[in-house]
Amino acid sequence: MAKTNVVASLLVGVGAGALWWASRLSWISVTAFDDKSGEKTVDLIGSLWSTEATAVSLLLAAACVAGIALRRFGRRAVGVIAALAAAGAAWAPMQLLLGEPDSARVLGLLSSDNSSSHADKGALLSGWAEISNMAVQVPALSLALIGCAVALFGGVVLALRPGVDGAKRSQYERAQARQDRVRQDLETDPDSGRVLWDAIDADIDPTDEDLRP
Repeated sequence: MAKTNVVASLLVGVGAGALWWASRLSWISVTAFDDKSGEKTVDLIGSLWSTEATAVSLLLAAACVAGIALRRFGRRAVGVIAALAAAGAAWAPMQLLLGEPDSARVLGLLSSDNSSSHADKGALLSGWAEISNMAVQVPALSLALIGCAVALFGGVVLALRPGVDGAKRSQYERAQARQDRVRQDLETDPDSGRVLWDAIDADIDPTDEDLRP
């Protein structure tokens, strides 16, 4: 049976993938007119409208890996960060679904040189274009919200149930702590029979001059 922290981390990763995919899709379909090119319809993609979407998706992807690789305390911290990031990333698509996009901002984004994925094409709209219609793309926004929700759920689970460290790691740490204790005993009481036997049992050479005072 998979560990809770692994499942939660994978959920964060799934949410990251969904958010990244949604950020590449059209969030607003815009119809505009200008006196040179006439009427045209262009798409405003999610990563342009919400510049943090890509950054958050990458953060969540990193959190997915960290949630599996780190120790218990680290996993808990990663879960909190992932949950907060996912909740924050959901704000932009939620606003679009519940309200109307700002036409001035839409025109500003689409008339910038960054509006096209191909640098040689320049802006998608001219700065003097008049927007006649804006259609919010519900499927893409829903995908973004689903991704944020999945990542948020995974982050909360990871924060609340980070699991326990693996047995091998715990055994290694106990052995390391025992060796450190034996070395300290050799420094303080190198002639004790008990200390000598403890050193041999811990695979430490009791005759090592570096361990003796």
